[in-house]
Formats: sequence, C-alpha cells, structure tokens
Amino acid sequence: MSTQLPFKLRDSSLFHDTALNNGQWVHSKSRDTFAIEDPGTGKVFASCATNKVADVDGFVESSQNAFLKYRDMNPRQRAQMLLEWHRLIKEAREDIATLVTYETGKPKSEALGEVDYALGFAWWFAGEAERVRGSIAIPSVSNRRTFVIKQPIGVSVALVPWNFPVAMIIRKVAAALAAGCTMIVKPSPETPLSTLALADLALRAGFPSGVLNVITTDNDNTPELSEALCKHPLVRKVTFTGSTAVGKLVARHCSYGLKKVTMELGGNCPLIVFNDGDIDQAVAALMILKWRTAGQACTHANRVYVQSGIYDEFAKRMLAATQKLKVGHGNDASTTMGALTTVRGIEKLERHVDDAVSKGGKVLCGGKRIDGPGYFFQPTIISDMTSSMLTTNEEIFGPLLGLYKFESEGEVVRLANNTSMGLASYFFTRDVDRTWRMLESLEAGMIGMNTGNSSAAESPFGGIKESGYGKEAGKDVAIEEYLISKTGTLTVGEVSKL
Repeated sequence: MSTQLPFKLRDSSLFHDTALNNGQWVHSKSRDTFAIEDPGTGKVFASCATNKVADVDGFVESSQNAFLKYRDMNPRQRAQMLLEWHRLIKEAREDIATLVTYETGKPKSEALGEVDYALGFAWWFAGEAERVRGSIAIPSVSNRRTFVIKQPIGVSVALVPWNFPVAMIIRKVAAALAAGCTMIVKPSPETPLSTLALADLALRAGFPSGVLNVITTDNDNTPELSEALCKHPLVRKVTFTGSTAVGKLVARHCSYGLKKVTMELGGNCPLIVFNDGDIDQAVAALMILKWRTAGQACTHANRVYVQSGIYDEFAKRMLAATQKLKVGHGNDASTTMGALTTVRGIEKLERHVDDAVSKGGKVLCGGKRIDGPGYFFQPTIISDMTSSMLTTNEEIFGPLLGLYKFESEGEVVRLANNTSMGLASYFFTRDVDRTWRMLESLEAGMIGMNTGNSSAAESPFGGIKESGYGKEAGKDVAIEEYLISKTGTLTVGEVSKL
C-alpha cells in the first residue's frame, strides 16, 4: 500500500489490506481495491482488496474443509483458543482502537470502550464452549429411549455493519467458534481493517487455517457478493446485523437453501421519562444513548417521550448537558463526539431536521452540518415533536434528539409501540407497579428499566417485530444459533428373568 498512514500502530504487523483465506493473506482475483476514508478528515488513508462473486467459492470451500476437522476438536481446546484470542485482543487494545477511530470516526475513548465491551464476548463464549448439552428421555413407549445430541451446524457467514466493528465481529465469531463452526466474515467496506486485525489475532491464538476467513469488498460489490455467500450450498448459517430493508433481502436469499438465519435489524427505540422519574439519571443515560457513536446505533433512543409535568425541566437539563459536548476528530483526546462514518448520514439528518421544522418542531440547539473537512453534524435537539414527522417513523442513525410530550401511561405505551420495529425500549420511573406494567406492555426484545445500558455478553441481545429474530449473547440461546439438534431413538430389549 502506497498511502502513508496517518497513525502509527504499536504492532504494525496487525495492519492488513488484503483478505484472509485459509490462513493466507490474499488479494482478489481481479486485483481491484477500494478506498477507506477517515470520516474525521474525509481523506482516503488506506485501501483494501475488492473481492467479487468469482472469489466466493474459494473462501467457502476452505471454510468447509476446515469445518470437517474443527467440528471434532474437543470443546476445551476451542475454549482455550478463545481465551488466548481474548488475551491477545486485550494486549492489542490500543492498536485496535486506533483502527476503529480512523475507520468509524468515533472518539478514541469510545473505541477503547468498544474493545473492552467486546472482550466480554470472547470470555463468555470460551465458557459456553464446554456447556453444550444434549438430553435423554423415556418416551411414552416404555421400551424406548430418546436421545438428543447437539452438533455444530457448519460453515457460517457473518455480514456486519460499521458502527461497532469490533463488538459485532467478536460477538458473532466467538459464538460460532465455540460451537465448533467455521465462519466467513464479510466486514463493512468502511471498516475492514479492524476486522482483519482481529482475524490475525485469531490465527496467533491457534485457530486452524480456514476456521476464520475474512472476505473484503467495496460497496458496489457488496450486494452480489453477499447474495452469493447466502446462496452457497456449503453455507448453513448466516448472521446479519444491519437495516431492516437489507435484512429482508438477506432472509430472502437464505430462504432458497433454507439456511438458519439470525437477524439483528433496525430500531426505532423509544425512551420514556415519567413525572416521577429521576431526571438526572435519565439525562445521564440519554447522553450516552443518544450521542455515543454520534447517534449511529440501532439501540439508541430514536424517540424521547417526556411526561408533561417535567417536560420543560428535562429539556433544559438535556440542553445544558448537550452544549458541553466537544465535536472533533476521534484522535483528539478532548473530543467527546466524533464524525459520522459516512456522508450519507449527514444528508439524512438534514432531511429529518428540515421535515421536523416544517411541521412545527423547534430547534433548541444544532441542526446543521459543521463546515470544514470530515463528516460532522452538530448535536441537535428539537422540541415539540409530533407523530407526523419523519423522525418518528424512521431510524435516525445520527446526533438528532427529538422530544415528545405525553400526558398518561396508556398514551405513551400506545405511542411507543406504534412502530413496525421492536429492538429496545427504555423508561424511567420510581413506581414499582408501573415498572412491571411497562416491562410487560412495551413491544421490544430488550427493555431498559431506569437504565440506558442493556447489552452485555451475559444477556440475550435481539429484537422482535421487524427488528429481527434470533439472539446473540446470553446463556444457551446464542450458541444454539450455531447448533443443530439430532434425535436418536433406541429400543431397549426386555431384561431376562433370572
């Protein structure tokens, strides 16, 4: 690569600009490359191999050949390699965070936090590798015994987005490798470098060649390449994180071969603050749940409903806290909110702001892109939001906070659930009875109760409705996504009489 990197890694050998197949760093057959931009400057700082449909067979076949051996490896060996991967990632924490900062635009502190959060998945699934259990039962026909054994499903494919490249990779890969599957990762064209660094560390941790492959490509070739992976006869499992619209296409592709699929799709997440809620607690949670990653997360608060009795005070405190944010390049230690990852994000925000203002919304702060290099947008708060606005019905995926006023619990439950999506919901109240009612009545796969942090390796992650199906992380459920159940029935002869 001829481009001079704008950063220096402690371990320069972690930088790769070609794909990983069967333990080898390989270019595509076409030798084409695509550019990788630093969102903080808008400048190209690296390039990577553009793989195409013609390259897919080679990756899948090496994964299948590796699977035929890896599936028989003792679970404790797999666990030990996952623990070594965990150790190596922790050791390379600074370098990985640097790559994430320059690929995504997020502040270095957030990138480091993502690595720490992601490490939990490697640790968790190292333990889960040895906890795969079958069962035995006596059925209604008494001279029979029914056995159920669990086995790895086979070659798996992970299609991942750019907003949390390290966390997404480790959460998916660790589960698959713990179960005994092999995996092909197709990273987002915006963030291949951090993925390739993680794959390098997996090789160093002792995982056999072909167990983890990484196929890189650009935005133009992503649809066709992803379709080829989904429809390949040797691929048995696909896990996808991304928009609902693209998720429907992936599900359609996988339906041809009846692949097992996990879908973690878009969110239109409500955050509700009742009159009796702790305003400071809600503001502190929302500062993370809205501005972290410049608002680019599917679990972020998309609609903020505040009860009328505290609406003005809440808006005042949220505005004061937001105005303390410092927007800048992620590598600047003083930055508290970085750039958006793509210019498309800015264009979408401008549409949302214009729509809200045209329908009566009042801009309390921000509302415009920031002049200069990079993809920056001002942290924006708009009050007097209504259900007719674009922001109410679409995922924002950016630093725009819309405030909605409500009067009663029944009203806000109806408003919160009035969406095709159901990934996460959040509420703040001191009323214990209301806590139980809200937990049961909100239509979402994850509910934050007096908290905005609901994701951890120990708890199942996933939504309902058009936010997808299947779970990642948590006890039993996540590793089950990479297993098949095989039933055996045995007829037991009568014991001879003595």
